[in-house]
Amino acid sequence: MEIDWAALRAAAIEAMRHAYAPYSDFPVGVAGLVDDGRVVVGCNVENASYGVGLCAECGLVSSLAATGGGRLVAVSCVDANGNPLMPCGRCRQLLWEHGGADCLVEAVPRPLTMAELLPHAFGPEDLDKVNGPASGPEVPAALAKWRGRGTVFVHPDLSGGATVWTGYWERSGGSPQESDVAKGVLEEGPNFPTAAEAVAWGQVRTPRIVVVAADGGLTWAGEGEPPEGIPDRWQQD
Repeated sequence: MEIDWAALRAAAIEAMRHAYAPYSDFPVGVAGLVDDGRVVVGCNVENASYGVGLCAECGLVSSLAATGGGRLVAVSCVDANGNPLMPCGRCRQLLWEHGGADCLVEAVPRPLTMAELLPHAFGPEDLDKVNGPASGPEVPAALAKWRGRGTVFVHPDLSGGATVWTGYWERSGGSPQESDVAKGVLEEGPNFPTAAEAVAWGQVRTPRIVVVAADGGLTWAGEGEPPEGIPDRWQQD
């Protein structure tokens, strides 16, 4: 898509003239080109309680959502003199969310991509790594609040005369602070042909994983050092 930077900056300057900045005397305007060709704008809106002031980019992304959504292709942010202004750190995160790595931001001597302005950014794909299908066996939505808590016990069982491995996710975290947490199984796992697969099922749910051998012996497959009462670390066959 062709970007008319002069027109985009003119829209940002017009938005800047509507800024409410009686405390800082630093009006800011911003304009963004959306992937469907429309232009959305925003200006900073300050507040007597300084911490709740809104940057111009906050207004921009609110306008983007309110007028139909889409993805930002290019953004021009200006100061009171109409010169290109770099978004602050928080606003770079806002622009990343709604424009991604390739969104361009006007700068001197050339526009910069969001990947240049916010390297190693945190975004929706990082949430997917933990909560999405790509993370492995998905945790039921009803149990999402328990993720990272409790303990998974992996143990052998018999199915059709063959040894299989399964697990159950227990509420208790095994620490004195959680001694008053109601006991009970959160989730029972399916049958797995190997202990390693059952352990992987547990790792998606909690860093605390105990492997129970056929003879009742305990080994630790969780993170960090084995807790008291579990002498050995589990070794994958």
